[in-house]
Amino acid sequence: MVDLVRRLIAAQFPQWAALPVTPVRSAGTDNDMYRLGEHLAVRLPKSAGNAGSLAREQRWLPHLAPHLPLPVPVPVAHGVPGEGFGLPWSVYDWLDGANAYDEPITDPADLADAAVVLGRFGAALRRVDASGGPTSFRGGPVTAWADGAMEGAIRDLGADGVLDADRVSRAWEAVLRLPRWDGPPRWVHGDLLPGNLLVRGGRLSAVIDFGAVGTGDPACDMMAAWTLLTAETRPLFREAAEVDVATWARGRGWALCWGVVTEREYAGVNPALAAVARRSWTEALTG
Repeated sequence: MVDLVRRLIAAQFPQWAALPVTPVRSAGTDNDMYRLGEHLAVRLPKSAGNAGSLAREQRWLPHLAPHLPLPVPVPVAHGVPGEGFGLPWSVYDWLDGANAYDEPITDPADLADAAVVLGRFGAALRRVDASGGPTSFRGGPVTAWADGAMEGAIRDLGADGVLDADRVSRAWEAVLRLPRWDGPPRWVHGDLLPGNLLVRGGRLSAVIDFGAVGTGDPACDMMAAWTLLTAETRPLFREAAEVDVATWARGRGWALCWGVVTEREYAGVNPALAAVARRSWTEALTG
């Protein structure tokens, strides 16, 4: 794949042809990423659907970035199919930092700071005018995203002894009784998982991977409270995020459902993502 990236760059952006290409390890499921020189990153989608996500980033990140309190990837070039690669692809500015899965934020003060900063990031994103924005595939109710998969995932993981099926089922039934979002669509990142948050020196430094960006119910962006934060720091995030009680409850429902369904899907296939998923549902189950 490194040779493919070199060919694509040489053919379409020859001004960067002499720059070294280095693979970037990631647990992400949508794109392969490569560092190009010191200041650029190349992302190649793994499927046609993922290529659509890159197109959405190309269109909307320049609109959103000036309003956000954390750095986000800035598209600098849009590649087209060629050199044996059949999908569009993108070049972005490189953002320094390690993702928060590989280098977890462990210092309590740093984690408290991250909770506030990330909450403010989401609040700022939701204040941006959403007129004309696409609907995020996580912008609707969690039941639509799960599409009936939750019950099967509870059954399978319960049979494997991973979870208490009765307890999780009761929690899921409570989620199903929650009122749905009835406000106007708001911008959501849609995928605020530890792997999409960059850390430098223990501090949250950037938010990446806007493939799920779009409009809808802000609840999906509350999942970070359970995938990244602790019981002590969740209240800080909630206050900074400026969401109401119902949105917070739906966010906890997202953390429960996304965690259970994703662990069942990726256990044994993507251990890093499955570990985040387990943390998500276990934290949501306990508070």
